[in-house]
Amino acid sequence: MSNRRLTLWLAPLVVALAAGAGRAQDMPGKPLSAIDWLSESVARPPPTMPEDGPQRAEGAGRIVPIIVTQLGGPDLDAVGLLPPSVTGLPADLWGSSRTEDLVRLIRESRAHALPALQSLFQTLLLAEFDPPANEPGEGSLLLARLDKLLDMGALDQAQALLERAGPTDPALFRRWFDVSLLTGHENRACATMRATPGIAPTFPARIFCLARGGDWNAAALTLETGTALGFIAPEMDALLLRFLEPDYADPSDPLPIPARPSPLVFRMMEAIGQPIPTGSLPLAFAHADLRNTSGWKARIEAAERLARAGILSENRLLGIYTEREPAASGGIWDRVGAVQAFDIALLSGSPDAITKTLRPAWNAMKAAGLAAPFARLYGARLARTPLPPEAAALAFRIGLLSKDYEAVAAAYEPRNAEETLLRALARGDAGGLSAADPRAAAVIRAFGPVDLGPAMRLRLEQGHLGEAILHAIDRIAAGMQGEIEDVTEGLALLRRVGLETTARRAALELLVLGRRR
Repeated sequence: MSNRRLTLWLAPLVVALAAGAGRAQDMPGKPLSAIDWLSESVARPPPTMPEDGPQRAEGAGRIVPIIVTQLGGPDLDAVGLLPPSVTGLPADLWGSSRTEDLVRLIRESRAHALPALQSLFQTLLLAEFDPPANEPGEGSLLLARLDKLLDMGALDQAQALLERAGPTDPALFRRWFDVSLLTGHENRACATMRATPGIAPTFPARIFCLARGGDWNAAALTLETGTALGFIAPEMDALLLRFLEPDYADPSDPLPIPARPSPLVFRMMEAIGQPIPTGSLPLAFAHADLRNTSGWKARIEAAERLARAGILSENRLLGIYTEREPAASGGIWDRVGAVQAFDIALLSGSPDAITKTLRPAWNAMKAAGLAAPFARLYGARLARTPLPPEAAALAFRIGLLSKDYEAVAAAYEPRNAEETLLRALARGDAGGLSAADPRAAAVIRAFGPVDLGPAMRLRLEQGHLGEAILHAIDRIAAGMQGEIEDVTEGLALLRRVGLETTARRAALELLVLGRRR
């Protein structure tokens, strides 16, 4: 690229950066997303044209109009991947709820409390619903859904949602660019950046993309220009310099590791030979460790983090667990060894071998917060296996956490009051039962006649169904922390609005996962 061509390209960038004080913004007049680790990859032009018309870039020799883009209002908030015919939820789920209330509920959701709530919440984030009536959100509801998916580590889902929306607006492109960096599709993101005139990349993003495209001279000149203009911070300047000129780096003088790197910084640190461990980074970064270039232990740890959040499939987790035999003992290796031993025992069909290995594998996975993936892998098959009474009782509980919980319950003959209650909940009928345990008693009440609180009744009467469901998810999560009555109202609401399967599975998870063994 000639110096003149590069200068012409830099002109609109300089104008946009100068007008925006060098910082990208998601929305005019609104704060940045709660996801504070996104790269500053694009510059947002000012929302209105200056009174004196187009500005002239200093030294550019031509007039450069400021391009203004806005998120596309209600249509963007309606973007989704799952139509009502798939979710079973009405298209007008959001009703006339205030967009800002929905955004707050999504951002503050504690759906991670139980696997059933995780699944329902992900459906709400990915579903195709009409935007809130009479509440133009200017895309804020879509951004909240995307940011929550990123926070949950659901990169594939976020990427699909972004591509359905079309990442041509700076706020959307910024997220798509970072997802592409974390999933290893940076070349595609850079090509899109070059092909999208409305996107004004910041200097670091432009330099990175020029280098990825093999134009090292233009990248170096852009770095020089950005530094001279004061648009590149000293720490970023040092990183970019090493990224462009690795031969000049002094191995004895490594760069400091940033505490909160953006995906762009993360990728460049990796490129200069200083990869950043992902264990303390936001969950989205764990995907980088799933690559075959990572060590087995790092891949296991990343897979466990993502499986715990309901993002990685249990089959993928098992595949990583069983890649080879553990070469050490203690901690994660004991867990991997216990699962491998149980997997072999179940394949053998030997009741003795299964009985011997089941309890250690279950205890190890439950202690690591991975009981749900374990149950989805083995629950239904285990429940069909003839076992001694104690092992059969454990297999029954594990089976209730699988998608075949109703069949598991129907095939099992309870031997005590606790098992009777679990089977009744799996069938959705706990009438006439009681329990001394406060949590179990709260669950039982939810499966009988329940008077919802006035706030929840009002939401339903006003047609704020989606808002009510989000509150119900939060109520159940709060109930797990001690507000027992919230469990009753949350489960009862889910049943009232037709989410019976979710209510039953959440009830079973509350009781089964709440036990120590």
